[in-house]
Amino acid sequence: MNPDNLSESIHARVAVASGISEASVAAVLALDADGATVPFIARYRREATGGMDEVQVRAILKLAGDIADFDSRRKSILESLAERGLLTDDLKATVMSADTRARLEDVYQPYRPKRRTRASMAVERGLRPLAERILAQPMTGDPAAEAVAFVNLEKGVEDVEAALAGARDIVAEAVSDSPEVRQYARKVMLDSGKVVSRVAPKVKAAGEPTPYEQYYEFSQAVVSIPSHRFLAVRRGANEGVLKMTLDVDEPVIMSRILTLARLNRRSPWSGQLETACVDAFGRLLFPAMENEVFGLLGGHCEREASEIFAGNLKDLLMSPPYGAKAVVGIDPGIRTGCKVAAVAATGAFVESTLIFPDRNPAQAGTELLRMVKRVSAAAVAVGNGTWGREAAAFARKVLTGAGMGDVMVVPVSESGASVYSASDVARDEFPDLDLTVRGAISIARRLQDPLAELVKVEPRSLGVGQYQHDVDPALLAARLDEVVEDCVNAVGVDLNTASAPLLSRVAGIGPALSKAIVKWRETAGPFAQRSQLLKVPRLGPATFTQCAGFLRIRDARNPLDSSAVHPERYGVVAEMARDLGRSVAELVGNAGLVSSINLSKYVDKGNEDAVDRLGMPTLVDIAAELTRPGRDPRSSFEAPAFKDDVREIEDLEVGMVLEGIVTNVAAFGAFVDIGVHQDGLVHVSELSDSFVRNPSDVVRTGQKVVVKVKEVDARRRRISLTMKGLRDVSRGDGE
Repeated sequence: MNPDNLSESIHARVAVASGISEASVAAVLALDADGATVPFIARYRREATGGMDEVQVRAILKLAGDIADFDSRRKSILESLAERGLLTDDLKATVMSADTRARLEDVYQPYRPKRRTRASMAVERGLRPLAERILAQPMTGDPAAEAVAFVNLEKGVEDVEAALAGARDIVAEAVSDSPEVRQYARKVMLDSGKVVSRVAPKVKAAGEPTPYEQYYEFSQAVVSIPSHRFLAVRRGANEGVLKMTLDVDEPVIMSRILTLARLNRRSPWSGQLETACVDAFGRLLFPAMENEVFGLLGGHCEREASEIFAGNLKDLLMSPPYGAKAVVGIDPGIRTGCKVAAVAATGAFVESTLIFPDRNPAQAGTELLRMVKRVSAAAVAVGNGTWGREAAAFARKVLTGAGMGDVMVVPVSESGASVYSASDVARDEFPDLDLTVRGAISIARRLQDPLAELVKVEPRSLGVGQYQHDVDPALLAARLDEVVEDCVNAVGVDLNTASAPLLSRVAGIGPALSKAIVKWRETAGPFAQRSQLLKVPRLGPATFTQCAGFLRIRDARNPLDSSAVHPERYGVVAEMARDLGRSVAELVGNAGLVSSINLSKYVDKGNEDAVDRLGMPTLVDIAAELTRPGRDPRSSFEAPAFKDDVREIEDLEVGMVLEGIVTNVAAFGAFVDIGVHQDGLVHVSELSDSFVRNPSDVVRTGQKVVVKVKEVDARRRRISLTMKGLRDVSRGDGE
């Protein structure tokens, strides 16, 4: 980089760092600067980006943001040094050559404004010349004799030892602030340090059990400690149960520090320098580096945990939908009864009731059948919480007895349902309904379309994370918002039935516009064509460009309005149809006609650098969409099957083989619902007959699996499962 030019092309540096062409990077950054959303860039600007997907686009934007932040920090450091008259040509060159944030801060460390320290007070007492003698390690002189000249009662230097101690304080700070020393210490601590935890004395004395007992005597290398372990240890330390420290090979580090400080054993000043270096490490360097290493490790573990959460959330949101069929939802309960809600195929609420299968099974059965018949329900969705298995068994028995065994009874995760029921979103949807009824409606809708319903719930409440409460809320929220955005836009949204929360996740729309769209829909009636979106207040052409391709209108006047073909490409589709002597309506859904199109004929031969240029990537996508308009990328629905005679943990026996559903994937394994209210754990070592490094490589949330019961601890409510030697029932991914 040119030291005199902090504004050197960011996209050139991003290209080098990412290994992606500068032209593609420049296009992404230009589109982003113009207000384009990530889903739009990834889906409808493939020619400009070189075919990047959402993950790659976000990586480019993050890298560009990091570089911009780095440049901003470097600029502020240069300005601070200049304002204080400290900026020399050599120092400026050093600052400009720093290629990482850590290196930049190390260079700045000696010049950073500090609160009063022992070293700064020693400088005020005039002891810098004596400190410089120690640092110089001359072959002549007597430290005690020379220190006499610095004794000054008025300045607080009472005797020779005080003078030497003050000089050593200056030396210790200089050594601790040395960029070379800090860089070396950081590397050694990261490469060979160990995270150590011990039980806090007060906790040990109390003798009460805690969740952290496995970490009372714990040690693992920084480079190999799994994210879940470090986050658990850190949480235990924050709660005062554990004491967490960093164990390092101090003699090795001290030896190198002395070398970097240029210790000369033959110098009469060597003892002073060695003492100062020992103090520098113990009092200044180690505490600072320990905090930094734990900060770096924590950041890495938080990012890893957020990615695990994101992966689980994506799998959950992309769970196969049952589809547009009427469903009866049951929110199970014993004391307060089972709340039952019937919803139409569109998801519209029809009716609710309360039944007590345990107290009055006959009346409860009659009411349940009435609700099923009221909407001609194709399925009954039962929340999988307390008394869920019993409620499902009851519903199945009632339906079978009435000759309605074809009505499916499906357990549905109710994680976050109570959060939704009490939310502003639920109150807006059903202001006159009780919270429990809202929960039953949500359970029914979750079966119909998991994505459409779960976007209404705060992602942290969905129970698919790993130590999500230990992760920086801003980091987690941003990552989860990205996942929701990607899922919603990958599937597409029905413009005439989608709720405001679902519409708000569509590229370019947001909360305010989503409400405006719903209000317009309620006032003017259903949208007949995408172009009517431009009649919605505050929804202009720029927003229309971003969102239109992700919105669907069933049975629209223009069949392309029900597909993912963007309105800006309607013209080329019309041209294709004319060239074939057919109408657009005849072309849509006709695989034979579509396959006969010579796509290369429609490639834009104009400016190849234009971001909206039409090329083969988009044409291939258009052809695929014409073949299967509005295709849903999610898998086909398949109901899970639990054993009717296994309902409680006490029903389990070691060696029993069961079918289950993966509910959560963590770094250490996967949790599986086998129908007994308590998920079992398949440790990473039990996921496969072969070695598994990452559990998400083998299983995913929502996947149907076959497991064997390995161990049952009914008292502690723990179930250990294994998948070794067993086949997968289904990956649930269409394979």
